[in-house]
Amino acid sequence: MAELRDLFLLRPDVVFLNHGSFGACPRPVFEVYQDWQLELERQPVEFLGRRFGRLMGEARQALGDFVGADADDLVYIPNATTGLNQVARSLPLTPGDEVLATDHEYGALDRTWRFVCARRGAHYVRQALPLPITSAQQVIEAVWSGVTERTRVLFVSHITSPTAITLPVAELVHRAREAGITTVVDGAHAPGQVPLNLARLGADFYAGNCHKWMMAPKGSAFLYARREAQPLLEPLVVSWGWQSDTPGPSRFIDELEYQGTRDIAAYLATPAAIQFMESHAWPAVQHACHHLVRDARRKITGLTGLAPATPDTPAWYAQMGAFPLPACDGELLQRRLYDEFAVEIPITTWNTQHLVRISVQGYNTPADVETLVEGLTRLLPEVTR
Repeated sequence: MAELRDLFLLRPDVVFLNHGSFGACPRPVFEVYQDWQLELERQPVEFLGRRFGRLMGEARQALGDFVGADADDLVYIPNATTGLNQVARSLPLTPGDEVLATDHEYGALDRTWRFVCARRGAHYVRQALPLPITSAQQVIEAVWSGVTERTRVLFVSHITSPTAITLPVAELVHRAREAGITTVVDGAHAPGQVPLNLARLGADFYAGNCHKWMMAPKGSAFLYARREAQPLLEPLVVSWGWQSDTPGPSRFIDELEYQGTRDIAAYLATPAAIQFMESHAWPAVQHACHHLVRDARRKITGLTGLAPATPDTPAWYAQMGAFPLPACDGELLQRRLYDEFAVEIPITTWNTQHLVRISVQGYNTPADVETLVEGLTRLLPEVTR
């Protein structure tokens, strides 16, 4: 994958193993992004006043084809957190209702649901998924044991942020649908890392980032809403799309797509990111990335002697893995890995367990993994408590 490195804008002196945080945009895609920005500035009124609807429709069509959804069931948004806030603030929760999640969710969304539930008199329930995980059925039963007669919403990550586990969302969504429970999926890390067919998945709401594993410019993400669930959504920003004088494809598109003046170049460049993947045989790249993560898993767990969280199969992790570390000064370890080995990688804490989360993208090489392992080998004895 070394040949892909030159197609990215990343600094050559940094071992970048943190694609999962903010992504990295390939040079050709970034150039398309800048071209759209220039085109906007050359005639802003024509661009935003007369071409906006057609341009956004074309960008939604390309994205819909990629994620397996009708273009009119998607809207572009700045990031997955924005879309999930849109959903959380729209759902008609009442006092005593429960929103069920796992204890592996992204911290910002834990806060979102606590914020919303506190104002509605509802309860946010974080169901424990004990590690190590051994089977999909174990996960499904652990989640489902938290369902009560008051459960109104199931909120679950497709790929968890702190622990980098691919959860069996299709089975959970199907079970929730049968029980009449609204499903909200945090897909921040899924698009571009695992295959998606949102129509087949059947979740009521699904938010995903394009700027992470799809490698679109920063500020490109999407919210999918199943057609029957779209009437539940209310706009976070009320603008000209509300009660529009010139209705578009649906109220969902009208109210959520146009929310005042903004730079839409990241959205319009997303089809170029999809084309970049197609032009570079991305399934083969993803396969190679997975094997680099697998190699890192073997070496790091061999170094620490601590068992990984899941079985060693692509069903549980793709291009990202989080591996346990002994109790240590995680902040110091992260800083020294960067200062002394130029390795950019997060050291996190989940349920008191320190983890190193590695993200591997097409620009990474086996030498990057070797540098990380070398750094951990030298530094762990010095930072372990």
